[in-house]
Amino acid sequence: MSSIPRSALILGLAGLIPFLWGAITVLQPSLADWTIRSIGPRFSGPYVMLFYGAIILAFMSGVLWGFATKLEGTQASAGYALSVIPALWAFFTTGGGPSSAGISLMAGFIGLLGLDWLFWRYGVAPGWWMYLRVPLTAIALACLAVGVFA
Repeated sequence: MSSIPRSALILGLAGLIPFLWGAITVLQPSLADWTIRSIGPRFSGPYVMLFYGAIILAFMSGVLWGFATKLEGTQASAGYALSVIPALWAFFTTGGGPSSAGISLMAGFIGLLGLDWLFWRYGVAPGWWMYLRVPLTAIALACLAVGVFA
């Protein structure tokens, strides 16, 4: 992980806070109650993970779009088309209840990791990209699993 730029690593890890908080509040009902009273139910339990997870998939679509700008010809066209999939996935699959939305987000993050790998393999993502994305995705998936299965 030493080749990952420090700012990217710190911000990537900070981006896990809503997932971690959501999982903790699922596992600690008293903390969930405090969160609901203090800042509202949207920031507790699976709900914070669902809202935030959909936002992150949309954000990552933008990152992939940026990678696609480095491609040319038909590869660029494919890259642009593939880059919008995470945002569309979040938009179309997270409208159900918390369990189905959580499972959909988990599938979305697994698919996103595949797209990350593809753009990395094409050489348009930084060399350190997968060293950052794999652990971040694993932690996000573990937190979402707590929201779905705990």
